[in-house]
Amino acid sequence: YSLLTTHYIMDHRERESYRVTLVGSAGNLLLLVFKFVAGVLGHSAAMIADAVHSLSDFITDIIVILFVRIGAKPSDETHDWGHGKFETLATAIIALALMAVGAGIFYSGAVKIWSWAHGAVLEAPGYIALAAALVSIAVKEWLFRYTMRTARRIDSAVIAANAWHHRSDALSSIGATVGIAGAIFFGVRGRVLDPLAAVVVSVFIIKVAYELIRPSIDELLERSLPDEVEAQILQAIMEEPVVSQPHNLRTRRVGSRAAVDVHVRMPADMTVAASHEATRRIERRIRGLLGENTYVSIHVEPVK
Repeated sequence: YSLLTTHYIMDHRERESYRVTLVGSAGNLLLLVFKFVAGVLGHSAAMIADAVHSLSDFITDIIVILFVRIGAKPSDETHDWGHGKFETLATAIIALALMAVGAGIFYSGAVKIWSWAHGAVLEAPGYIALAAALVSIAVKEWLFRYTMRTARRIDSAVIAANAWHHRSDALSSIGATVGIAGAIFFGVRGRVLDPLAAVVVSVFIIKVAYELIRPSIDELLERSLPDEVEAQILQAIMEEPVVSQPHNLRTRRVGSRAAVDVHVRMPADMTVAASHEATRRIERRIRGLLGENTYVSIHVEPVK
């Protein structure tokens, strides 16, 4: 029953990941084509840059589809702990791509501001570019909320990372909207609002990328679970009456799963069957705390 439940959870999680990613990739594909056309016809460098941002979203969707499929594979001869860290690696790749896009937007905006400050006349965008920016904000914000709900439901860091990529594109489109509207309604002097807004938005994009990549690096470097979580694990262990002196607690994350390894002491005269049942009860408490797919290893020692 436990194996069937685990396989069902994994299959359901994989299906949900694919579904939300395919919806996002379809939206990104339509948006990037629309933005490129609007940017070219509307003579808007900001909209073309926004289209490139959507292209990066589409590329990361492909990465998510590939890595989630690998990460959902069960344990095998070469990966005793499963393939969950492929998902972590995908999260790090998405965060790095997000950071690169933010840096690119920052550089492009700074160059335009520098040129404007030295007398260059920036090109005025057309109304089609403004319309594309407004459509992009609406679509990408909806995709962010839809993707984030799924990420929380299936507890997937890589899907959450992809959701934030949707939000970054929405923020980028807000910057483009402000700049394009300023260039249209405030004349030549207002055209600098476009690159200025892009620079401000790029800072927020880089911040989001950093917040995504930091936990991924921690997991790849085998960082322990937070102290408060480990305290809850020890409390769950001590709820078993025959157990004493839990020690050598080691924790980490493997993709979306937690892994717990701990030593406990039990009375020396207990039978193997009784100690086994006690450890089974502890495992159920820990999995109730951290999730049904948590890896739990308990080493039993006699009370000294």
